[in-house]
Amino acid sequence: MPLGVLALMGSGEIGPSMTKVHRNLLNRLPQPKAISLDTPYGFQENVPQMTEKIVQYFDVSLTTPIKPVAFQSYLASSAVAREQFKQAINSSNYVFAGPGSPSYALAQWAPLGLAQNLREVIERGGVVCFSSAAALTIGRYTAPIYEIYKVGDAPYWLDGMDLLGLAGLNAAVIPHFDNAEGGNYDTSCCYIGRRRLNELIAQLPEDYSVLGIDEHTAAVVDLETQTLEVIGKGVVHWISGETEKKFETGQTIPLSELGTGIRAQAAAVVPSDPNSVEDLAHQAELGGPNGLAAIARLATLASQGSESHIDPSPLIEALVERRNRARLEKDWALSDELRDALLLVGVEIQDGADGTTWKRIS
Repeated sequence: MPLGVLALMGSGEIGPSMTKVHRNLLNRLPQPKAISLDTPYGFQENVPQMTEKIVQYFDVSLTTPIKPVAFQSYLASSAVAREQFKQAINSSNYVFAGPGSPSYALAQWAPLGLAQNLREVIERGGVVCFSSAAALTIGRYTAPIYEIYKVGDAPYWLDGMDLLGLAGLNAAVIPHFDNAEGGNYDTSCCYIGRRRLNELIAQLPEDYSVLGIDEHTAAVVDLETQTLEVIGKGVVHWISGETEKKFETGQTIPLSELGTGIRAQAAAVVPSDPNSVEDLAHQAELGGPNGLAAIARLATLASQGSESHIDPSPLIEALVERRNRARLEKDWALSDELRDALLLVGVEIQDGADGTTWKRIS
């Protein structure tokens, strides 16, 4: 199976300037299964509006449905919700995330080990398309923009997800590289300015570089061809110490020509085959972390009955019965997990004098 693509956008992720990029990426997939992650902006008050804007853009401008997948807080989520979030990524082949806060996104994703799920999307031939704040999380190191620009912290790096390591690149990503909103003061380099970026570069190991991406520009890293293609209106920058290379839109550069910042390509991970329904049911019975993962997977299958050509009713009935036993055993934590798992996929549980019933609510 050919390897996939990692696309990084400097800005304009759902605007006209990036429509060509999205179409190019979607056309690589025989049957796009696109999802959008709200985590980077999950702390904002306008989460529903932001999500709706993304959904409408894909529907109207790209004539492609995109499924919003919510995961706004690791601490506020249940174990089942965490597993379902990861499984939504596992079942997709086009993962999009955009504006918000890179440090906030990493704080929610790191405990999940989400980088591994995203790696597997690419290794299955899929596309991970991250822009703006989300793009910052893709390198080995991530600049905490709000903390430096708004709070006034001295420049420092966070650990990123290192997806660029799949392409053998030792690099940190800086979008909004040519930003000029400051007018009479420097807001380039994602608002922190070149002076502070230089301080950050000085903190990097000698064999690491910075991948800077101008606004309304995309750097498309193709793992199969081992190339970087520049699409859009601006320039892509490759900065190693005091040396800076600039690549214009329309250029396709072999990764081997980037110089400093190249390492041996990471070994591919072969994703395991999905478990059978019988195995999942057995794992759910055993409980523990694997049991919660199995519950999440069963609930997901139940919500996809028509797509998977299975009748979801027996799966739902099995989960309801398992919940009933948990209640009899006074295992309230498991009971709540099962209820929440079903609710997340549109099944409402009702406990009454005559027993427990369920109904579809979406």
